Amino acid sequence: MLEISVSLLSAKKEDLIPTLFYNLETAKIDYFHIDVADGKFVEKNNLEVMKECSLTLSHISNVGLDVHLMVENVEEIMDDYIPLEPKIITFHYEAIRDKERMMNIIEDIKDNGIQVGIAISPETKVQEIQEFLPYIHQVLIMTVVPGKGGQKFISEMLEKIKELKQMIFDNNLENLVIEVDGGINHETVKKVKSAGCDRVVSGSYITNSENYAESVKKLKEA
Repeated sequence: MLEISVSLLSAKKEDLIPTLFYNLETAKIDYFHIDVADGKFVEKNNLEVMKECSLTLSHISNVGLDVHLMVENVEEIMDDYIPLEPKIITFHYEAIRDKERMMNIIEDIKDNGIQVGIAISPETKVQEIQEFLPYIHQVLIMTVVPGKGGQKFISEMLEKIKELKQMIFDNNLENLVIEVDGGINHETVKKVKSAGCDRVVSGSYITNSENYAESVKKLKEA
């Protein structure tokens, strides 16, 4: 069964209240997906809001935090989140690219007992991150341009998911999770699951629905 990480990217500050978090948790989501944007790597800047949101969740919720850093200065921002003990911190390959720096970030996150992921935007090929796969826990494949909620799913990314799944099989990395983020709903979820993903990130499809639990169930049972 697919795991569901619910994105709070599109939620407004006034919406990020304990009642929303409680309703999502009781809908049996697996993670809160914390999209952290710096206004540089992506246009949106929500550093203050997401930090406040994550701090609140770390105190009131038992659901793990799935932190997605859409930022240029990965080291500085990840240091803000490590004390909150998230389940996983994922950063963008496109923000780093330098191998030594990539490995240092990976090791720093793991040394704090936190799982680490690498995210790749639509223009990045999976082969570009192949050498890092044995050292990480998750690859996040973006099926939209990062930084904006409610975008249309880019169907060409299905081949990328399949390529990564084959790469995982060929290199005996069966514990490596494929997470997919962008345009996920009750229709696209079937396609990404068939292509080989293990976890999906869904935002507006869940948070704009009248019944969170039913929406989550539809995604999980796709």
